[in-house]
Amino acid sequence: MKTDVEELSPTRVKLTVEVPFEELEHAFDVTYKSLAKQVRIKGFRPGKAPARLIDRHVGRGAVISEAVNHAVPELYNEAIQKEEIFALGQPDVEVTKLEDNEELAFTAEVDVRPKFDVPDYEGMQVTADDAEATEDQVEEQVNNLRERFSTLVGAGRPVEQGDHVSIDLSAAIDGEPLEDVQTSGLSYEVGTNTILEGLDDALVGMSEGESATFTTNLVGGEYEGREADVTVTVHSVKVKELPELDDEFAQMASEFDTMEELRADVRSRMAQVRRLQQLNQARDRALEKLVESVDAPLPDSAVEEEVGRRRQSLEQQLSQSGLTKESYLESQGQSEEEFEEELKQGATSAVKAGFILDQIAIDEELSADNNELTQYVVEQAQQMGVSPDQLANHLVESNQIQVAYTEVVRAKALDLVMEKATVTDESGNVIEKDSGEEAGTGEAEAADAEVAAAEGAAELETEAESPEVRDSAESEETERA
Repeated sequence: MKTDVEELSPTRVKLTVEVPFEELEHAFDVTYKSLAKQVRIKGFRPGKAPARLIDRHVGRGAVISEAVNHAVPELYNEAIQKEEIFALGQPDVEVTKLEDNEELAFTAEVDVRPKFDVPDYEGMQVTADDAEATEDQVEEQVNNLRERFSTLVGAGRPVEQGDHVSIDLSAAIDGEPLEDVQTSGLSYEVGTNTILEGLDDALVGMSEGESATFTTNLVGGEYEGREADVTVTVHSVKVKELPELDDEFAQMASEFDTMEELRADVRSRMAQVRRLQQLNQARDRALEKLVESVDAPLPDSAVEEEVGRRRQSLEQQLSQSGLTKESYLESQGQSEEEFEEELKQGATSAVKAGFILDQIAIDEELSADNNELTQYVVEQAQQMGVSPDQLANHLVESNQIQVAYTEVVRAKALDLVMEKATVTDESGNVIEKDSGEEAGTGEAEAADAEVAAAEGAAELETEAESPEVRDSAESEETERA
């Protein structure tokens, strides 16, 4: 096989491959075996017909076409490995020469990972927020706990903002009651404005047993957007009663005997959480610095793919939340043009970040072993709420192994950057990057999960370390990047 590479742009190449027919023997063997099972030739059992009769039965041209379709993908993969091309996405293939028993030639145009040098990140300065919790933040957490132990008691007065009421709702359009638009015994906090526009105004000042009617536009259902007369009846008016922040509350709400001990525990837990947040923020800012320091051309196809992935993800989230894109843009104070520009900027940064981490991994000869892939599967499975072995099997069956492999290697590349960086908080204190803190799951649970994932992860490692996967992994732009 003869190959030649022409650089069309810094991010796209044209690969020319020429193959003599004798090197297509394997492709023809596979083709003949496949066709022999499909055709029926008198005197031969299915799968046993000789090649010359298959040529005559289906036509030599059809046989050659089938063999070429089988051979080209394998020849292409062999060529990009031979030429050390880091291909992104699917190539545009064109057969340029096909002469029976002579030669097959084809070209393949494909986007490639850009070539660039990563600036020296030894001693890179990174600043993160302070991790120490303030007293106001501690008190906020204590008050949140206090809210959880609140009780509702009768108000003994008309409704005010913030009260909790039990109400009935019914609606009518042009005097005709809507049987499907009514509810009884609905609990509602006045002032949240989460049900119907105008309901809060109608409720304020009402007493138990009273009814009132107001006009509003219905939301959702068959009558969405229609103006209707809604009648609300108040059954009860209650106020939230909070417990006193004393030692008795500490004993009721925790394992501690005093409020002083409870606050100390809250402060300690908040410090741990903020410590992890601080380290994650430092990683993000270190990667941002690298992205800003590298000037590299990016393949349009990679950016467009990332834009499409992000847009699809947002649309799914909005659909699950029952929101429209218009309402989302309104809540963000964005125009359609501003949204698209922000989407493209984010996708561009993500793609560049992925390429940078890939280059660091290549320069430092980083890879992912079985234990690291296992840990990745365990962590992802915990976040998704599935068992590790289920996720491992899914990654194998859906051909997503390169995503897992790339995720792990890129994370190791970013870990290396962090090891060499100098990280301080806003107060000037040097942040120790090896915290040794646990992110949540206990060691015993993590160990059980790792055992469950081991078998699937072993299969992951076998496939992920193949040359084909290593090459295709270069094209995966994952969310973490």
